[in-house]
Amino acid sequence: MSETDKIAIVTGGGRGIGRAIVDRLKADGATVVTCGRGARPADLDPDVAWVQADVSTTDDADRVALEAAALGRVTVLVNNAGVQIEKTVAETTDDDWSLLIGINCKGVFNMCRAVLPLMGEDGGSIVNLGSTSANVADPSMAIYNASKGFVHSLTRSVAVDHGPKVRCNAVSPGWIMTEMAESGFALARDPERAKADSIARHAARRFGKPEDIANTVAWLVSDQSGFVTGQCFTIDGGLTAASPLQPGLF
Repeated sequence: MSETDKIAIVTGGGRGIGRAIVDRLKADGATVVTCGRGARPADLDPDVAWVQADVSTTDDADRVALEAAALGRVTVLVNNAGVQIEKTVAETTDDDWSLLIGINCKGVFNMCRAVLPLMGEDGGSIVNLGSTSANVADPSMAIYNASKGFVHSLTRSVAVDHGPKVRCNAVSPGWIMTEMAESGFALARDPERAKADSIARHAARRFGKPEDIANTVAWLVSDQSGFVTGQCFTIDGGLTAASPLQPGLF
């Protein structure tokens, strides 16, 4: 299947990593449908379909899938929508739990369940946005960390249960400079010093850009990755490969 034959759903495509994925798949020739809880962003490509929806709600997730299916057979799903709450377990409220787990976990489940039947016998590719936070916990983000562990596990289950017709993989970003990352650094006593220390721990000596993730997603939904499924790809500039010893001291 050529890129121009692909109909792709990207959740949470209004900004940040999601927008970069939308733009990349569109540039590759796919027909793209994206969604978000708010109104259509004014700067979104006019050729990209926008559905105002909350994927944590089953009816909304089904509606996104059906609007995409009206354009033809859905071949790509990218589950990018997510929220971040900066709290420990003791600080987390029931409302925090419902919001974050609803979007980060139930939203991914809802969209997979809605889209899998639409891919049919000819199959397709699903990419879920996980995080390095699923493997090494970021401080004061307890249920966010846990939610990404769910995403990684669900990714493997979808790949095993629905292969070979459907491939399912996850991309685990590290520090990608978006509004969500900025809010994480804001938790530090000295945010600028925390950023400088973090950059020093990256083998790439920089933070990631949304386009870095979009490039990986584009490969995973292409025929070039046809033998790749059930995997979680860490895209973090070498951050989690490094020793915790402070660079320059040894």
